[in-house]
Amino acid sequence: MNPVVRTLAAGVTVALALSGGAPGGNPQAGAQTVRNPCAAKNPCAGKNPCGAKNPCAAGAKIDPKMVTRPAGTKLVLTGKGDLLKDGERLWKDTKLSTNGLSCNTCHQNNAAFNATFARPYPHPVEMPKDRAGLKQVNIDEMVQLCMLIPMAAKPLPWDSKELAALSAYSLQVQKTFKPAAAKPAANPCAAKNPCAAKNPCAPKK
Repeated sequence: MNPVVRTLAAGVTVALALSGGAPGGNPQAGAQTVRNPCAAKNPCAGKNPCGAKNPCAAGAKIDPKMVTRPAGTKLVLTGKGDLLKDGERLWKDTKLSTNGLSCNTCHQNNAAFNATFARPYPHPVEMPKDRAGLKQVNIDEMVQLCMLIPMAAKPLPWDSKELAALSAYSLQVQKTFKPAAAKPAANPCAAKNPCAAKNPCAPKK
């Protein structure tokens, strides 16, 4: 090929490369379409992990020994003022559970208590009866059952300050409970999934 022609051909090739296409064409025609990083499905749009069955509702049976006070155990309720403060703090502590729940999640403003909650302990309670076959429970046993079932955690040590504090505070809550105003148990996870909203990257209508 003539050197002059070769030079001209090379120049045309470079020009095409710089313009992104054929002469006079769309400069974007030769470029790859950039993928919208937001175009994928919203990672939060999946099913709400809490949207399943109410953790307080009927389910698998549990070993009654796990929530039955061992023989000889005495619930230490000394230093009641400090225990009530600790109990109120623990009542709202979601770190006690493995699923983000706390005692307050279900029982805020005395919600989700059965009318029998007003009765002196020990007394029959529906959940331990259905799930563990227990005819009646003490207050500390009820705390342990709530640790196991709604909060999906391990029972507290029977001689622990935490169990004593939660038991003492539960009895304090009982004093303000009015059976006539009792609200039916509700699934604490039944609220809308905060992630289920529209993909923030999606186009607005």
